[in-house]
Amino acid sequence: MTDEEFLAFERAAETKHEFYDGEVFAMAGASRAHNTVVFNLAREMGNKLKGGPCRGYVNDLRVRIGEAGRFTYPDAVVSCGEEEFLPDGSLDTLLNPTAIVEVLSPSTEAHDRGRKFSFYREIPSLRAYVLVAQGEPRVDLFEREGEVWRISAASGLDADLRIEALGITLALAEIYLNVDFPPAPEPPGFTAAPAR
Repeated sequence: MTDEEFLAFERAAETKHEFYDGEVFAMAGASRAHNTVVFNLAREMGNKLKGGPCRGYVNDLRVRIGEAGRFTYPDAVVSCGEEEFLPDGSLDTLLNPTAIVEVLSPSTEAHDRGRKFSFYREIPSLRAYVLVAQGEPRVDLFEREGEVWRISAASGLDADLRIEALGITLALAEIYLNVDFPPAPEPPGFTAAPAR
């Protein structure tokens, strides 16, 4: 499938698909926790970016990676400065994101950290890649400094995450507002003492 064929197919489809080097992949539905985290992120990032040079989008703005052959739908994307879109006038495919956010799930985490991140690193404008866990309060941030990507992490509901590329700080307590975490597993060999 060519880029043009994919875009024609995708614009007519009822569900979203990602496209990698000629292959089309259907996107699965998201969990309650995933949707809550994306909503919270959109609210917090939108409030922090308000009045500045950056614009944020969630879920449905497609991003093209490289010159051809790869299209994704990040959970959130931020562009700062003049936006560039495909020249077909559709304004539905961003070419120059500044920051991309992916909320991790068990089925996507390896791909988001591996192959997808390797593709995203090809985008010259990209300065920050944010990976947000949904099963625990933890966010990993990759920021580009020249040709080097630096990683930092924030964990725990009392932590903050500074995204220098956007000039904002996010509180994990706000990102994870109303998220119910699964109970922590007991350590191996642990047996609870009987109640007295």
